[in-house]
Amino acid sequence: MKYIKVKWMHTSPDDPVMLYSELNPELWEERKVEVYADGRADFADSEEHSGSTKLGIEPFPTMEEIATDPQFEPVAISAAEFESVWEQAKARN
Repeated sequence: MKYIKVKWMHTSPDDPVMLYSELNPELWEERKVEVYADGRADFADSEEHSGSTKLGIEPFPTMEEIATDPQFEPVAISAAEFESVWEQAKARN
């Protein structure tokens, strides 16, 4: 598995500002957490989801592709960091 965090720089309160994804070797999302500026967090996996968060319907772009758009800052993260964010999001919902 690969784990990625993407900072999304914008001013819309309706869109998340941080996106966390767990990706399988083919870059399909297995789990996702979206964190909003107000602190709320929604999640999704193949079994359940909260809010409007859902898994992607196509493979995730590479970090290099994401970084070509200046409103996004992608970074690889550890499985432990993803698990911590995942557990916090699930506990809030």
